[in-house]
Amino acid sequence: MKHYDVIIIGAGAAGLAAAAQATARDRYVCVLDMGGAPARKVLASGGGRCNFTNAAAASDRYFGRNPNFVRGALARVKPADILEWAAGHGIKWTEKTPGQFFCTTGATDIVNALITDAKGADIILGQTVENVTHSGGRFHISCPGHEYSSDSLIVATGGISFATYGVSDAGYKIAKGFGHSIIPPRPALCAIDANKFPREWAGISIFAQIKIGKRQVCGDMLFTHFGIGGPVVYSASVAGPECDININLMPNMDLAEWLRSVKKSDGRKSLHTILAMRMPMQMARYFSNDTRNIADIRDSELADIARQITDIIIPADQWRHHGMAAAEVTYGGVDTSQISSKTMESKIIPGLYFAGEVMDVTGDLGGFNLQWAWASGRVAGQNA
Repeated sequence: MKHYDVIIIGAGAAGLAAAAQATARDRYVCVLDMGGAPARKVLASGGGRCNFTNAAAASDRYFGRNPNFVRGALARVKPADILEWAAGHGIKWTEKTPGQFFCTTGATDIVNALITDAKGADIILGQTVENVTHSGGRFHISCPGHEYSSDSLIVATGGISFATYGVSDAGYKIAKGFGHSIIPPRPALCAIDANKFPREWAGISIFAQIKIGKRQVCGDMLFTHFGIGGPVVYSASVAGPECDININLMPNMDLAEWLRSVKKSDGRKSLHTILAMRMPMQMARYFSNDTRNIADIRDSELADIARQITDIIIPADQWRHHGMAAAEVTYGGVDTSQISSKTMESKIIPGLYFAGEVMDVTGDLGGFNLQWAWASGRVAGQNA
């Protein structure tokens, strides 16, 4: 049995960030991963361009039972620190939107930088963790044909979404085995199944506002053959399935007032022709196939059409998250009330640490989850 100061389970963003910090403190470190390559999800992030941080990273962009849990780590590892780290590795970036940073030359550069920083650690791939125990002040990790032990253990196994990149619920099992509670995992940052709109709309994109519970966001929405997707839906999907969905297809304007004004200025046009000025004709005809001139339509009828467009409701029992396999992240995980927000150490088992998505922390769309991985991973590696 080989003994280490620190063993990290998971060679993803958080695990490798933790390894870099631990080796920098002259700890003898081992990183175990079930896959054949490290940081597989990082390679796929941002469509391969890796949206590796966001300048707006703060507690209001994170979700879970206790969103304030992220404050300590984010205060110690800021987006500016990650940009400085990237620059130190010669990584160039671009801002797709203000504050949203993508790697210009691709995610491979980010992964190579992570591996370079963790070069002092033994990174052992193809290791499926079967059992973890704690006795005599040491952690004992069993893998098929191999046994390891360590003084400290960092669980950085990630969530269970995006199964094609190799995922496991091992982190939840380890945490539960040591007495930690698990907030039931569900998909997040994903599309939504809802039989609300015509299937013929599949492929159409429109700027929209979505409200789910207290969550309200605007952005591009894509109609699919099973429901709705696109960035605004992904962002809204962090909300729970117990809420109604409210969709406004014409946000940032008073549609009824606009129709009344167009009625006066351009009254000879049909209503669907007018609506097509703001949405695809296929959608305009769905909401009004009235052949009358808009001047001949009463204001009350226009107000009713406006409500149908700006106040679309999908009841809670008529929609669901599209599925864990296609979700970008997992909502839920290890209950953060049992973890120190200052050190990422378990409040139940000394020497046990957590990092990244395995915890009940879900970031918004746009680089927030990787920022959490860097921050929590670094903090765990600095303390283990």
